[in-house]
Amino acid sequence: MNVLVIGNGGREHAVIQALARSPKVDKIYAMKGNAGIAELAELVNVDYCDVKAVGEWVDQKGDIDFTVVTPDDPLALGLVDELESRGHRAFGPRKNAAIIEASKAFSKELMKKYNIPTAKYETFTDYEKALQYVENCDLPVVLKADGLALGKGVLICKTRDEAVGGLKEMMLEAKFGSAGTTVVVEEFLEGPEVSCLAFTDGKTIKPMITSCDHKRAKDNDEGLNTGGMGTFSPAPFFGENSAKEVMEKIMQPTVSAMNAEGRMFKGVLYFGLMKTKDGYKVIEYNARFGDPETQVILPMLKTDLMEIFEAIVDERLGEVNVEWEDGACVCLVLASGGYPENYEKGKEITFGNLDQDIILCHAGTAIKEGKIVTSGGRVLGVCAKGKDIEEARKKVYANAEKISFDGMYYRKDIGIKYREIVKE
Repeated sequence: MNVLVIGNGGREHAVIQALARSPKVDKIYAMKGNAGIAELAELVNVDYCDVKAVGEWVDQKGDIDFTVVTPDDPLALGLVDELESRGHRAFGPRKNAAIIEASKAFSKELMKKYNIPTAKYETFTDYEKALQYVENCDLPVVLKADGLALGKGVLICKTRDEAVGGLKEMMLEAKFGSAGTTVVVEEFLEGPEVSCLAFTDGKTIKPMITSCDHKRAKDNDEGLNTGGMGTFSPAPFFGENSAKEVMEKIMQPTVSAMNAEGRMFKGVLYFGLMKTKDGYKVIEYNARFGDPETQVILPMLKTDLMEIFEAIVDERLGEVNVEWEDGACVCLVLASGGYPENYEKGKEITFGNLDQDIILCHAGTAIKEGKIVTSGGRVLGVCAKGKDIEEARKKVYANAEKISFDGMYYRKDIGIKYREIVKE
């Protein structure tokens, strides 16, 4: 079959690499893609946030059998609904279910209503009332822009001045655009974080292997918040007891809650969790594959990804045996100097003689005059599998040194944290 994948980052490259291994897939199109994706798919230059334009393109093309919608914006805008209304098969939650990520206020209310463990919070649309609250609340405190902000609309404020300044940035200066019109103010939770993604057709839930992201720009989790500077899988501390607790108290109640609200969720549901002294709590939901979590999860998938996607659309996920490889996987993000703030594009990337088992996931890359150049803040994900995290991270760092572009930087400590936590 012919498959269209929506998106142009490292996550989409990882998805396309997995789909390219499927005997079910004949040809892949990518909207808009990048330099790495171009090696596996035909690129389509259509604005994927213009859902009507995407629908019209699929209509006119005439031979697209299946569309995979991966980024948050087109899901929130209802691209899956648009394609389905035109008679096309599409993977991803519909607009009324994608709200679980598109609105922090909605997701917090959902958890409160259905007793899903999360941090205590208050929601504000009035700046003065929010200011009064943060001037008196316990510290540290977490500020979250209600809407989509490319994974950056979360501020952890350790001081009163940081909290007041963060609130001003979000609500008065519109640093995150309309996403900050409504702000959720949360209590600060402590403990190791884990990303738990799951395939679900609204009836059956099939958890993926766990992973741990690194959001901060600098080593030791210092610096500004980013979309993710690297990740590793599996989470060292997450064992059978954790899996049972998360399924019973978080995953199943969330899927059931969405059904009860008339918002059946079909796709990939991402649970950003923290293991606190009181058990696991939800930090955030995403309505799609994470980035860069996907880059370490999908290389470990043994089951045909296309088979899983079709089963979810047809609501027969329970018939599919989802299997994973043993071992570990690490992804290191190579970023442009200045990211996540201002950075230059168009820097030529040079690749040395990389080891054969290295998996490269292109994110912010493009082809210019026959050369691969930078086109984003997060440029490449260097990924490797190994018998354990230590073996995989050694491969990743040895090969990262063979890649260069002007201003390139990366964290030196991906895969180290949580080593000291004993698995239950």
